Amino acid sequence: MRPVSDLARKFEELRRAYPAEMKASLVLPLLHFAQEDKGWVTDEDAAAIAKCTGVAPIQVTEALTWYTMFRRQKAGRHVVKVCRNISCSLRGAERLVDHLRKRLGVEVGETSADGRFTLLTVECLASCGTAPAMQIGETYHENLDEAALERILAELA
Repeated sequence: MRPVSDLARKFEELRRAYPAEMKASLVLPLLHFAQEDKGWVTDEDAAAIAKCTGVAPIQVTEALTWYTMFRRQKAGRHVVKVCRNISCSLRGAERLVDHLRKRLGVEVGETSADGRFTLLTVECLASCGTAPAMQIGETYHENLDEAALERILAELA
C-alpha cells in the first residue's frame, strides 16, 4: 500500500468531487484505489480509509465483505471469476468450475501454487444471454465449454 499520505492525497482529490456531507460516498472509490495499488485491501488500508472519510471502521469492513470485487488477500496474476447464477448454472457453470479446479489444481477461493491463477465464483456477470460466462481481469468470456476454457488458459500461459 502507498503511504497514508498518498491515500490522504487521493482522498483530497476525490473529496472535491463530492459534497462535504457525503464523505461516506468516498469509501468505495478509496477501496478501489487501495486495491489497485497492490491487488488487495489490508486491515490497515481499511482503517486508513475509515480515518480519511470519518466513517466507522465497521462501515469500511462491511463494504469489503459485501462487494465481491474487493480482495482481502493476495490474488494470482489472473483472477478467474465464473458466474454461478441461474442462467450460467443451467448452461453448465458448475461443470466449468470443476474443470478449472482440476486443471488449475485449486479449490474455489484459492490461488494456484505458482501464483498465476485465483479461482472464484461470483453471483452474476450480467451476461445471461451468453451463459455460461466468466471474467478474467477485465475481459469477459462467454458461451463457454471446456474446449474454450483450454484455449483461454493456453493464451494466458
